[in-house]
Amino acid sequence: MALRKASKTYFEFSIVLQVALCYNILAQMLYCDKEVDYMKHSDIIKSIRAKLNLSQADLAEKLGVSFATVNRWEKGHCEPSQIALNAIKNLCMQNSIDYSQYEGNSYYIGSGSILLYHGSKSGIDGTIKPISRDRCDFGKGFYMGTDKTQPLTLICNYPDAKLYTVNANLDGLKVLDIEVGIDWALLVAYNRGKMESAKGTSIYKRIAEMADGCDMIIGFIANDRMFVVLDRFFNGEITDAALINSLSALKLGKQYVALTEKACKQIEIVEEKVLTEKDREDLKYESEENRTKGIALANEICMKYRREGLFFDEIIKAGERYE
Repeated sequence: MALRKASKTYFEFSIVLQVALCYNILAQMLYCDKEVDYMKHSDIIKSIRAKLNLSQADLAEKLGVSFATVNRWEKGHCEPSQIALNAIKNLCMQNSIDYSQYEGNSYYIGSGSILLYHGSKSGIDGTIKPISRDRCDFGKGFYMGTDKTQPLTLICNYPDAKLYTVNANLDGLKVLDIEVGIDWALLVAYNRGKMESAKGTSIYKRIAEMADGCDMIIGFIANDRMFVVLDRFFNGEITDAALINSLSALKLGKQYVALTEKACKQIEIVEEKVLTEKDREDLKYESEENRTKGIALANEICMKYRREGLFFDEIIKAGERYE
């Protein structure tokens, strides 16, 4: 009897596990037809070393690691740490190699739908349009987040604030999915008017044209916890390594930005929630508490990476050599 019970339990667990695995695979396939073959770090390092015409020993010396470490990287036996990756990116910068060609940013035609959240100070009047305020992270558009906390903290000071749950249909949209990296930071810098000093350079042109023709951008959120860090980066107080590591540690989630009328027409409001005064007060407290913790964590990370990476002006100067 006990054996039959154990066998039944195992069978049920097996079924649950298979369903979970199928669900996980479907979840990864749901939102897009990404036919993107990302390069492995082993191939990236081989490619960079070939462009620099260096032996494994030469590359190891320049990066401050052992020959054995580079050898293991290229054989795929281990992955370079974030510190090593930053050193590799800096080496590329110094030798006019555009590392962004190896990063996971991708363009694709989307498919499927996803539930997202949008916060409005006074409610949506009429149809959804790409008309956010100027100087937003990814330009003018209709901004939505994967986590409702982000839009809620942005609207908690407004008495007529409303939170919307929306269904975004990505079918047929040209999507730019931008990963954590220097391109993300430079795109935010461009849209916030922080790259004017680089106008006329090839790096300015590349960033300015990055989203041309796209209907939707998917990228990491730069909320109030990141504003302080971003400004410090743009003002030349911290390096790109400190910025990117801060963003990664804060885990702020992603935002979907509908840039065109076409994309906005494919967004459907599922639910509208009016925030009560108590909701707003609770959110103010939560927002301030999260902001304080986030800034403290970011400052700690910035201190840790203060001697690694490149400063904003160094990136711009290095970018002037890109062709």
